[in-house]
Amino acid sequence: MTLLLLIRHADNDQRKVRLCGRLPGIHLNERGRKQAEALAKDLCRAPIQAVFSSPMERAVETASSLTETLNLPLQIIEELNETDYGEWQGRTFGQLRRLKGWQTVLKTPSQVRFPGGETLLEVQQRTVAALEKLSQGHELIAAFTHADIIRPALAHYLNMPLDDYHRLTIRPASLSIIALNENTIHVLLINQTRDLNFLLKQAENSKPSGHRKKTAASQS
Repeated sequence: MTLLLLIRHADNDQRKVRLCGRLPGIHLNERGRKQAEALAKDLCRAPIQAVFSSPMERAVETASSLTETLNLPLQIIEELNETDYGEWQGRTFGQLRRLKGWQTVLKTPSQVRFPGGETLLEVQQRTVAALEKLSQGHELIAAFTHADIIRPALAHYLNMPLDDYHRLTIRPASLSIIALNENTIHVLLINQTRDLNFLLKQAENSKPSGHRKKTAASQS
């Protein structure tokens, strides 16, 4: 049995602005560095045998906090690289939302090939093949990668249609765990994160607008 830790890179300043893809020079911000350090502190007592990472800087920087703590080498794996978004890479989300193809990505992602890039099925296939190869001969490994790598992989192991992968949320510096052996697959954890502030924001956003105003006024 191999326990596979799938970890999304920590936060950066471009995450909510543009589709970063494989753009070079995207580094962790201060919040992201703190997330990476906290994650390393949480995982440092686990008997992790190997640590793998996407070649992108934000993933490498997140993984390095753990490898330095554990005194393990960091192994860069090209198959864990971010999705190749082709011509869409680097565009802002405002620009992308105006594209007809963006709606197809949201509704039927299995039918999309990013212009000049990959299909999500290709992403899923290369990711799963890499994870299963890396798992061989280990009992506990950590793989640092990206949300649009982790979500298709989880969809595969959950036997979920690829068109439903948007239902999975993978937050920065979150941990998902899969147990693998030759005969069984168990998804033990999805999107575990220390930061639960998003729950408060989600609850607040779910309230009727009048109630939100009343609550805000009562706290002033």
